[in-house]
Amino acid sequence: MSAERRALPVLVLTGPTGSGKSAWAEGLAEEAPIEIVSVDSAQVYRGLDIGTAKPSSAVRARIPHHLIDVCDPAEGYSAGRFVSEALECIRAIQGRGRVPLLVGGTMLYLRALVRGLAPLPQASEPLRRSLDAQAAREGWPALHAELQRLDPQAAARIAPNDAQRIQRALEVCRLTGERLSDLQRRGSSPLAGVPLWAWALVPRERAELHRRIAERFHAMMATGWLEEVRGLYARGDLSAGHASMRTVGYRQLWAHLAGECTLAEAVEQGIAATRQLAKRQLTWMRAEGWAERVDPARQVLSWNRDVQRRLAELQL
Repeated sequence: MSAERRALPVLVLTGPTGSGKSAWAEGLAEEAPIEIVSVDSAQVYRGLDIGTAKPSSAVRARIPHHLIDVCDPAEGYSAGRFVSEALECIRAIQGRGRVPLLVGGTMLYLRALVRGLAPLPQASEPLRRSLDAQAAREGWPALHAELQRLDPQAAARIAPNDAQRIQRALEVCRLTGERLSDLQRRGSSPLAGVPLWAWALVPRERAELHRRIAERFHAMMATGWLEEVRGLYARGDLSAGHASMRTVGYRQLWAHLAGECTLAEAVEQGIAATRQLAKRQLTWMRAEGWAERVDPARQVLSWNRDVQRRLAELQL
């Protein structure tokens, strides 16, 4: 058998939030020599469990998972750190003769790993203060509209109230005179030369995805999500400005605990924000184009069988 045929691949399963990625991945890992690497910018935080749909302790005891609970909610976590730690996990998993399956919907992290991190300018504190002052006068949605004019592709992937990412994208535009989306395409892939099998769960029916998102949100609330956020709120060292607390759902429940809205309003806003996140994820997936699209409502069994067959051909 040739070296190319025996080369261990890296598997990627992505898709919008609520599309069923975790269930698909766990079903495959039950029957194949696979370890799961989370690609989720919220599951990295300890204590953010219910609202990030982390796998249960029982599932994690049965199926190896990586890059979950790796930092405190008061810390920051970047795409650069993800790439470094994901590559370490990939090498270790392949060293055990097993196959890494990257699962998640944080598209910035996937892009950084698959396409590479582009060389970007260092942060400019004077420029950031200027952007903060502009946002204080006009609001972050207005700065998002400016970004839409300057870099439509970057704006499509960033929420209108995502202050940190809007600020960075505008900072890059103003410092370099180039679009962030253009610069990001110039990176070199850390996975160059590695066989990459990638799938994206793309529902044909957007209404069905919206229904699933709402049902999941309510189910999380019923299992204690508000109490989880209340515990984080009570720590005293976290604020709405921390990246962990800007996570969809957590941001809205935090606002409720701060007295800014009723619980019903927080839930309604959280569901709407989750649907908007799913829309941005789908936009990103269409733009990237390197993953095979799979309909999550119809193809799980055939996908599972096909992946197992292809892995068996590697004689793992």
